[in-house]
Amino acid sequence: MGEFSRWLIERSGYERAGYADEYDRFRPAPPADLIAVVAALAGTDRPRLVVDIGCGTGLSTRAWAERSDEIIGVEANASMIARARRSPAAANVRYVQAVAGRVGLADGSADVVTCAQSFHWMDPRDVLPEAARILRPGGVFAAYDYDPLPVIAPEVDEAFEDVLRARGEARRRLNMVAGAATWPKDEHLRRIQESGLFRTVREVTCHARAETDPERVVGLASSLGGPVSLFDAAPEVATALARLRDVAERVRPRVLFLSYRVRVGVR
Repeated sequence: MGEFSRWLIERSGYERAGYADEYDRFRPAPPADLIAVVAALAGTDRPRLVVDIGCGTGLSTRAWAERSDEIIGVEANASMIARARRSPAAANVRYVQAVAGRVGLADGSADVVTCAQSFHWMDPRDVLPEAARILRPGGVFAAYDYDPLPVIAPEVDEAFEDVLRARGEARRRLNMVAGAATWPKDEHLRRIQESGLFRTVREVTCHARAETDPERVVGLASSLGGPVSLFDAAPEVATALARLRDVAERVRPRVLFLSYRVRVGVR
């Protein structure tokens, strides 16, 4: 495993018991429109091979199953990939435990390489050359992330944002390194451009609509930024989560909307 990824995993809490289950239950999978956009940019309705690097519990990997002939999820975190392998999946889905910069596939073998909510966990100086190597000419590298604050209802959104703010303040006070601190998401596009490995680089946006309820709202907020147990020394996080739970129970939301930012490089 790469030194940077190993360092982040050790500090993130993502290997803690039970967190992979929480992540898989409450984190969203990418919407069908996003999958369709990336496939279209690769010039195909049905990619032969999609490689999902940093696949976590396989949420994005499984989302590609109906739109590709073969999909391989690549993940370095043993707890996450074990959870991915326990999830029901189509026969064309498989997982490989490997570091993002050495996926072990043939040159030019993939139509699409994705990093779903994961590119900030990786050293782009390793990952982008590897993605370019395994992509065929005209293939697409796509790093996509959803905005952490969903659109639910004004009062719920405000309480949700308070949770994010409390976590951020606790991280600064406790000197806890966030996953995106070294390679910030808002610099993804520039890094893809500066690599010089892609003939076309652009950013597109997509939106997702999902059914929800108070439990899912609080579960999503609790899962962002690692397990809640990371913040045992920050009671303000528990207070903010309790307020979100109270507001969500009172408002009883049924739908949430997420905005996705898709940074694309065409080989």
